[in-house]
Amino acid sequence: MNFQVTVLKILVSYPDGFAVMADLKRDMAILATSGRDWAERTKRLAARVPTLDIFSQGLVERRNGGWRITEKGRALLEFMEAKPGEMRTESSAPAAETSATHQASPLLAARRSGRSERLKRRRAARERARAKAS
Repeated sequence: MNFQVTVLKILVSYPDGFAVMADLKRDMAILATSGRDWAERTKRLAARVPTLDIFSQGLVERRNGGWRITEKGRALLEFMEAKPGEMRTESSAPAAETSATHQASPLLAARRSGRSERLKRRRAARERARAKAS
């Protein structure tokens, strides 16, 4: 499992990209024990940016007992997760592909919105479980 990629993935799932250390450690432990799939996925993502250093590159900042992903960190994570065909810049893409990309944007926005809603529901369920356990 690639630690730095995992940290980025965990932080991007939290509101405002901020998580306290206890939550980070818990989520990291869950992912570390989730099996080979996660380890292979993080290796693939890390291979796209072999010199990844989340702190010195300003991708993650330390704050108030936790860590927060920066906009630069979000952008790099999107780059790492992009399919090889999506990694080209718009200026290098033919005009037909550029217009197709603009048409796909609402679809991508809807997908992100749905993911965001799922993450919010998961967080709410996690908080309810914590409250019950207390």
